[in-house]
Amino acid sequence: MTADSSGLGTKPVARLALTMSVPTIVAQAANASYTIIDRLFIGHIPEVGDAAMTGVGICFPILLAVTAFASLIGAGGAPRASIELGRGNFKKAERILGTSAAFLVAIALTLTVILQATKEPVLRAFGASDANIGYAVDFITIYLVGTVFVQLTLGLNNFISAQGKTTGAMTSVLIGTGTSIILDPVFIFVLGWGVKGAAVANVIAQLISSVWIILFLASGRSAIRLRPSNIRFNRVIVPILTLGLAPFIMQITECLINVVFNVGLQRYGGDDYVTSMTIITSLMQVVSVLTNGFQQGIQPIIGFNFGARRMDRVRQAIRVAFIAQITSATVLVILAAFPSVFAAWFTSSPEVIGIVTRMMPVFVAGWGVFGIQMGAQCALVGMGQAKQSVFLAIFRKIIMLVPLALTLPHWIGVTGIFLAEPISDATSGIVAGILFYVTYRSLTRGRIADDAKNR
Repeated sequence: MTADSSGLGTKPVARLALTMSVPTIVAQAANASYTIIDRLFIGHIPEVGDAAMTGVGICFPILLAVTAFASLIGAGGAPRASIELGRGNFKKAERILGTSAAFLVAIALTLTVILQATKEPVLRAFGASDANIGYAVDFITIYLVGTVFVQLTLGLNNFISAQGKTTGAMTSVLIGTGTSIILDPVFIFVLGWGVKGAAVANVIAQLISSVWIILFLASGRSAIRLRPSNIRFNRVIVPILTLGLAPFIMQITECLINVVFNVGLQRYGGDDYVTSMTIITSLMQVVSVLTNGFQQGIQPIIGFNFGARRMDRVRQAIRVAFIAQITSATVLVILAAFPSVFAAWFTSSPEVIGIVTRMMPVFVAGWGVFGIQMGAQCALVGMGQAKQSVFLAIFRKIIMLVPLALTLPHWIGVTGIFLAEPISDATSGIVAGILFYVTYRSLTRGRIADDAKNR
C-alpha cells in the first residue's frame, strides 16, 4: 500500500475535501446523537422528564472532559501521522498510532477512578440541585464504566480519517449510534430504567464501536497498522501532546464554560434556565457536527500535502476549510430563527420554551464570525502549528468567555450569561483571522526559501 493510496496528494482538492468530509460529517452526527438522543428520550419521561434531562445536562461537563482527553491524543496524533504518511515514513506513523493507543487506555483508567470517587461533590459544584442530583449521579455512575471505550473510539477513529479512509471512520461511529438508538427506548421506557437505561445504552454502543475500530486498524485495510509491539509508552508522545493541546484546551475549557454557565444560571435564574441552556447547547452540537466533520475531512489533506511540501495543494485545502467552516457556523444562526420549534422537541414546559425562544438568538449571534476561528484552527493544526492553535483556544474561552460570563450578570442579570457567548465568538474570530494570515505568510516564505536553497 502506497503512502498516497487515498489520493491525498493527487486528487482534485475541492472534490477530495467533499468526499472525505461527507463521511466524517455523518460520523460526527452519529457521535453527537449519543447525548442529543438521550436528552430527547429522557425529556419525555412521564412526570420527571425535565428534572431528569437537567440532571443529565449537569453531567455534560464531565462528558466533555472525557472526550477532551481523547482529543488530546487523537487530534494530536492523527495529524502527526498524516504528516509522516506524506513523507513516506510508515514506521513512524505506526509508532505514533501505537503510542497513542497506550496513552488513551492509561488516561481512561485514571479518569474512571478519579471521577467515580468524586462524582457527587463534582456534580454539586457543577450546578446540580436537590431536584436533579439523583438523576445526575445515576447517569454518570454507569457512563464512567465505559470511559475506556469512549477514549478508544474517539481517539483512535481519528487515525482512520487521517489515512483518507473517512468511510471507515464513519462506519465505526454509525455502528455505535445505531446500537444506542435501538437500545435507548428499550432501556429507558420498556424496561423502565430511566436515565440509567440511557447510560447503559451509551456504554454498550461505545464498546461495540471501539472493538470495530481496533479490528480495522489491526487489519490489512489500514495503511498504518495497530501492532502490539508499538502499543507502549514512547517519547513520540511529546509532539503528539503539543499538537493535541489546542483541541484539548478547546474541549476542556468547554467543560469549564458549561460549569460557569450552569452555576451562574442556577444562581441568577434557577432550574428552568439550566434546562434551557441544555437545549440550546444541543442545537450547537448539531451545528458542531458540520464544523468538526469538515475539520476531520480536510485536515488530512492539509497535513499530507504539508508534509510532502506541496504548498499549492495546501493553499487550496485551506481555502476550502475557511469556506466550509464559515458557512457551517452561519447555519447555526439561521436555525436559531426557530427557537420555539427546536425547544418543543425536548420539553413541553412553556416556561422553558419561553426562555429558549428569547435567549437562543442572542446566544448564537456571533457564530458566523466565529467560523473564521474554526477555519484557522483547522488549517493550523493540519500544518502542525501547535503554539498558534493553543493561543486561539485559550483566547476565546479563558481570556474572553469566562470573565464575561462571570461579570456581565452582575450588571444585567441572567441575560449577561447568554450575551457573553456572541461577544467572545466575534472577537476571537477576528483575532484568529489576523493570526492565521501572519502565520501562513511566514510559513510560505520559509518554504520558498528552503526550496531555493535545495535547488
